Amino acid sequence: MRILDDTNTLLQAKGSAGRAGLGGEYLVDAFGCHPDSLRSRALLEALIGQLIRELALVSIGQPQWHEFPGHGGVTGLILLTESHIAIHTYPEHAAATFNLYCCRNRREWPWQERLTELLGATEVQVRRVIRGRRPPFGSPES
Repeated sequence: MRILDDTNTLLQAKGSAGRAGLGGEYLVDAFGCHPDSLRSRALLEALIGQLIRELALVSIGQPQWHEFPGHGGVTGLILLTESHIAIHTYPEHAAATFNLYCCRNRREWPWQERLTELLGATEVQVRRVIRGRRPPFGSPES
């Protein structure tokens, strides 16, 4: 698993809300997945349900799902009190993409383990981004 992250920024970003950020976002790409798993809305709903339970997230409203016809994939969007989860699957490429945005920091979720177990992923890339973070006043970034 390759993880590209902004962890140092997260650990060092203390002080004003502008510097600490407005939450964290996970951008996850899973490759080598079983195409049949990527077409199974029931399996994907179970995977997202497990993510929500294990991170103690709160779903609001009705999740929105769209199943593409034939051998197409599935798209899902779940609104959370913390923000949202989006999933898009591409059976023709044996791939799935996930986006989890939370306005409050959460513990790390075992993306590699879960996506390998449930989707058969052979490679998982996880990128963490701190959202809404301003660079310190006077820095070259400001």
